Amino acid sequence: MRTFSDNAVARRGLLRSPVPAPSPEPGSRPTARFPAALLPWTWAAAFFLLYATVAVRRHLLLRTTGYDLGIFEQAVRAYSQLRPPIVPLRGEKFNLLGDHFHPALAVLAPLYRLWPSPLCLLLAQSSLLALAAVPLVRRALRVLGRRPAHAVALGYGLSWGIASAAAFDFHEVALAVPLLSFALEALARRRWVPAVAWAAPLVLVKEDLGLTLAALGCYVAWKGPRRLGLVTAAAGLLASAIEIELLLPAFNPAGGYAHGENLAEGTHSSLLTTIAFAPLDALRPDIKAMTLILVFAPSALLALRSPLALLALPTLAWRMLSQNGFHWGTSFHYSAVLMPVVSAGLIDTLRQWRGADHPLAARHIRASLVTVLAVTVVMLPSFPLAQLAQRATWQTTPHIEAARSLIAKIPDGATVAASNRLAPQLTSRCEVVLFPTFPVRARLYEYDTKRLPRPTAEWIIHDSRAPEAWPYRTGHWPYPLAQQVAELGLAQRRYGYERIAQRDGITLLRLRHAARP
Repeated sequence: MRTFSDNAVARRGLLRSPVPAPSPEPGSRPTARFPAALLPWTWAAAFFLLYATVAVRRHLLLRTTGYDLGIFEQAVRAYSQLRPPIVPLRGEKFNLLGDHFHPALAVLAPLYRLWPSPLCLLLAQSSLLALAAVPLVRRALRVLGRRPAHAVALGYGLSWGIASAAAFDFHEVALAVPLLSFALEALARRRWVPAVAWAAPLVLVKEDLGLTLAALGCYVAWKGPRRLGLVTAAAGLLASAIEIELLLPAFNPAGGYAHGENLAEGTHSSLLTTIAFAPLDALRPDIKAMTLILVFAPSALLALRSPLALLALPTLAWRMLSQNGFHWGTSFHYSAVLMPVVSAGLIDTLRQWRGADHPLAARHIRASLVTVLAVTVVMLPSFPLAQLAQRATWQTTPHIEAARSLIAKIPDGATVAASNRLAPQLTSRCEVVLFPTFPVRARLYEYDTKRLPRPTAEWIIHDSRAPEAWPYRTGHWPYPLAQQVAELGLAQRRYGYERIAQRDGITLLRLRHAARP
């Protein structure tokens, strides 16, 4: 006779008899199932092709920029030649380690040495962003199952934060995305030492990521071995402090932290009032609140229910408190490091429901994943991956052909002053600066300079046509078109340049030999 306790256990499903698998019909072949171990890598390969396609097409259509693809190519090119990362686009004799602290970029130097091209960096970034899907899908497969893993893969791979990073040039944070993703997988499995090991190199990717390492350390101290967590948190804080206060000023020719103005007190009269008003400032103007919602939207906001979401706080804090409006919105690459955190938080929340003894748990998980997919589909047309469905992405216009023909007239090894959208077409084989001169005296955030230094490059190539706007505002950058045209005229009338060719709004000038300084 079964006891009451036996009946209770049976109701919980712990004494259920196994259901025999149905026997295959005579003559039928067993269905081959795709190996689970290959599923994460298959998604990563698919995402790589997607990101690489949009990145390469944008470059071929002259949609990449000197700021930032050209800058990073000059840095990696220097590393590949065993030189310090002196970047002419960023300023005369400017060491890029004085802009952001990212010595980890040197790992790309061997690849660039084999293939010296901006496409090398674009494909490397595509592979890094795609690689981050592997631990996330693997974790979802382990704790949620195959179908939920597909939904998690799509939620991450098509998320707007990853799409914006994949489509906008190259940036060092691409190195951080897979590191953080593997660290999050280790945290979810309570493998504390591997989690710290994966996250530790973040301090070599960018100076603010030491704060993310510190947040990870706090999570470890809370959920795991306290000593390891506290040491990790302290190491992250110390690394960021040393980089911002000592290393970056030491490498910066002007001294100080190049981006310190972004963290200035702003409209408040003192540091104390700045701190007091920080919660309000983090939500004003309205674009900040919208971005905060959109960051967690790929998880249908469910990631907010996971303590892993705490790892997003450092990046969100400095962005929302920054005085730079570019940091507040959804363009550019700033949200890429947040997307693994959001996806990991989603998995963690759904895992808790899956383990709950509730009759509606499975239905709740399905509804949540359907919502995730619906949000992904709704947001997709508003972000760069949708460009692949646009006819213009696959057309080469006469303007692009004109640009290529004029660029081909510039010899290898020449010094060139180029428009922002033309610069990365030349950085692999020439020494390139921006035309008109920017920045002046390496001051990155000064755009209202009335008198610009004269150009000294052998060649000038300027495009007067307004470029495709995204991710910048509509119009010319860094100076208005009228000012650029005026500087182009001065180069011919006063600085000794002669016009070699002009076609479809693109002008090619060369410095006369007798007038060279």
